[in-house]
Amino acid sequence: MVPDASCVGEIYSLLNFVSGTLFSLEDGLRVSLFITCYNDTLFPDTGKAVVRVLERLGHTVEFPAGQTCCGQMHYNTGYQAEAMPLLERFVAQFKGAEAVVVPSSSCVAMMRDHYPKMAASLKNEKLIAEVAELLPKVFEFSEFLTKRLGLEDVGAYYPHRVTYHASCHGLRNLGLGDGPVRLLKAVRGIDLVELEGVEQCCGFGGTFAVKNADVSGAMLADKTAAVLNTKAEACTACDNSCLMHIQGALHRQKTGVRTLHLAEILAGDEEMAR
Repeated sequence: MVPDASCVGEIYSLLNFVSGTLFSLEDGLRVSLFITCYNDTLFPDTGKAVVRVLERLGHTVEFPAGQTCCGQMHYNTGYQAEAMPLLERFVAQFKGAEAVVVPSSSCVAMMRDHYPKMAASLKNEKLIAEVAELLPKVFEFSEFLTKRLGLEDVGAYYPHRVTYHASCHGLRNLGLGDGPVRLLKAVRGIDLVELEGVEQCCGFGGTFAVKNADVSGAMLADKTAAVLNTKAEACTACDNSCLMHIQGALHRQKTGVRTLHLAEILAGDEEMAR
């Protein structure tokens, strides 16, 4: 028996009723995932979690296979000429996207802060125009959920005690504000504990941790002490670079506290928690 059109519509609506938000066929976006070289190499579970969340919300996720690096590491350490081809590659890979989602505040900050002036320095009018058209479609993951989609509850379940660290690029460059916290508060089963000094840097800062190891280590000690004071089972953030830095200290102290990207919490559900 083949159901009629009205029956199919009702079934589709029920399946896409997610946390008080009704999604229809017209609402699904074609989202391009820029995973970043850092996550691709060291934290592949973050990318999988982003896809799980977006598909749960009714969107189609695409992964342009030619993507590489945004050029942040090169640009911030003085290799600006070497970063230029990476700008051009990013634009070539993503210029046709409806939306580009990036699970890294620092990479999005790199694009917004530096891509326009990088394109201008190349004196390439076509590239300048392409960058101007593409950048408004590029979002950090939590920013895409709260500001582009207007969501807080994404249907997540994570029954653990968690604290949140506000990464510097998201807090200061992107102005994420309390968006990530609102997403976490809507997670069912979570025990969210505020982190003292949440706006304080963890001390990573890319090569800062190498060039200024003593200062970085002192900042990290303050951050890990604050995490431990919450008695949280896990510390989350929007940037795995910060979490790697924090996890290193927590692991060396044998604390048993884990770190995981915000997307991995938002991807949680009852089945995964069993």
